[in-house]
Amino acid sequence: MKTKLRKLAGFILFLSLSAGVFAETAKKTETSIPKESLAVVEAFQNTFRAVSDIMLPSVVEVDVIETKTYADPFSGFDFPFGEFFGMPDQNQKGKEKNKREYESKGLGSGVIVRRTGNTLYVLTNNHVAGAATKISVKLNDGREFEGKLVGADPRMDIALVSFESSDKSIPVAALGDSDSVHPGDICLAFGAPLGYAQSVTQGIVSATGRSESHMSAVSDYIQTDAAINQGNSGGPLVNIYGEVIGINTWIASQSGGSQGLGFSIPINNVKKSIDSFIKNGKITYGWVGISLYDINLDYKKELGVDGIEGAFAAEVFTGSPAFKGGIKPGDYIVEVNGKKVKSVNQLVRDIGSLESGTTAKFGVIRGGKRISDIAVKIEERKTDVDSKNNSTWPGFIATPLTDDVRTKLKIDNKKVKGVVVANVEEKTPAAALRLQNGDIITAVNGKSVTNLAEFYLEMANATKSVNFDIYSNGGTITTGTYKF
Repeated sequence: MKTKLRKLAGFILFLSLSAGVFAETAKKTETSIPKESLAVVEAFQNTFRAVSDIMLPSVVEVDVIETKTYADPFSGFDFPFGEFFGMPDQNQKGKEKNKREYESKGLGSGVIVRRTGNTLYVLTNNHVAGAATKISVKLNDGREFEGKLVGADPRMDIALVSFESSDKSIPVAALGDSDSVHPGDICLAFGAPLGYAQSVTQGIVSATGRSESHMSAVSDYIQTDAAINQGNSGGPLVNIYGEVIGINTWIASQSGGSQGLGFSIPINNVKKSIDSFIKNGKITYGWVGISLYDINLDYKKELGVDGIEGAFAAEVFTGSPAFKGGIKPGDYIVEVNGKKVKSVNQLVRDIGSLESGTTAKFGVIRGGKRISDIAVKIEERKTDVDSKNNSTWPGFIATPLTDDVRTKLKIDNKKVKGVVVANVEEKTPAAALRLQNGDIITAVNGKSVTNLAEFYLEMANATKSVNFDIYSNGGTITTGTYKF
């Protein structure tokens, strides 16, 4: 009996000690997070909640159906007994009669950016809704509306969809200023990733002004590590003030899922497009008619623009606004309307944003000298502009005659100076003069040229006609004269 009492007493003592330990642990746990620190975290959480509450009612899921065609695999086969079994005539003439249609479903995201009366406008991506034959817009509260494509632009990859509702409580998202966005800014991505509608992820802005060679030339991008997956396309990227700063467009991923490399079109690049879609059903881009190239350090040194930011005008379309305004092949464009040019992609975007009919002032470096205020009247960019390569002047690219090039072309004579012909295009002045890739131009209209700067200066001085002295196979010949 005593033994049992001792055991019971020991057990009670154990429970008492344990309770004391647990109580002390609990007490420590309750006070381990300082109230001041917790208040800061709660403030963050409350901010994210508030932004989500503001944004989610204006974020939509965009469900689309595309009607696609495919070639009938049995087209061209002869079924002699087809008429008895109700089979179509496989010998009908014309390929169109052998095509079949099917419906393909897809989804993305969007954000309500404007209301006019009972019409609400949703901004999304072109690759989400641009080719849709049927569009459905689903709100955060589950209501669904029939959508209508207002306009789409594949170059910028944006589209505008509208739907009708008399409910004035449906909110329109506030558009922020993407030019004020900086790396390190906190941001939230909204959308329907993998079909999970009205989802929110949080991260930071990893970089701004992304415009690599494999990206669109008509837009730069905001990079974020906020998780973006398939289905997020078209959804908004939002700052801590509840303002849209970008439209989520694509991800860089080896797995197809988020790897912290999401890219959004800055909202400032899109604001004018909303008006263009509503007014004209399309985006109109400015056009001046210049072929722009990125050039390396060696090229810049020979051109005399080493250390200077700008964009190289390698060719000019004959009869184009640039041609009429006085921009010459070889001009190094450093400024447009007082804004400095930092890259080719930036210049493409800036020219594209200019309105047709307006006049822009270009600043260039030509022959080592700065020329300001070249007036060019902007025209609207046509869809077939890329097919007009045969109207480029001069129809080839001049490149430096470096030691490596001399070795490749087997030119041992060091006295030979000039520029090398490259990228000769068909049906251009260069082709008409019988120029070939690898030819070395040593003179323009009889005046010797030893480098790129001299070559393009003489080209600029040629106002009515031009001919070249060509070094080839150990000798020099003079081409015919091209008049323009």
